[in-house]
Amino acid sequence: MDKLLQMAEIKPGDIVYDLGCGDGRVVVTAAKRYGVKAVGVDIDPQRVKDSLANVRENKVEHLVSIQQKDIFKLDLSKATVVFLFLMPTLNTRLMPQLEKLKPGSRIVSHEFDMGDAKPAQVVVLTTKGEEGHESNFDSNIHILYKWVVPWEKEAPDNKKKPGNSK
Repeated sequence: MDKLLQMAEIKPGDIVYDLGCGDGRVVVTAAKRYGVKAVGVDIDPQRVKDSLANVRENKVEHLVSIQQKDIFKLDLSKATVVFLFLMPTLNTRLMPQLEKLKPGSRIVSHEFDMGDAKPAQVVVLTTKGEEGHESNFDSNIHILYKWVVPWEKEAPDNKKKPGNSK
């Protein structure tokens, strides 16, 4: 979480969106740490309920809103920072919406890239599992991607090849 937020370079006046926000931890942490407005979006009613509880528990209702919506029908025109923790196919489907963000807007993705969009930064983290903490991942290695709008496209010869990590 800390590295994701650091990569986003959140500053005063930013409006942070987390698409597929889960329990809302990204938007809650961004609001608490940086004092920015944040919007969490999830289509799952239970995840929205979890997020709203997290927002109330952390007393950031004045900064954070949670919406139950389809991310592909979402107006992202106010966003300056977008967090993604979605499968690569979903990230790629979002590219037309993300390309319309204001120049300089940052997109940070946990684990998954966006097709031929060339990241401005890629960070590989190795985390140590906490005792008694179940991980949703089979691996303790996490890849974080950052793009800045407008992003470059990767040259076809620079595309990842099976078994070749970048």
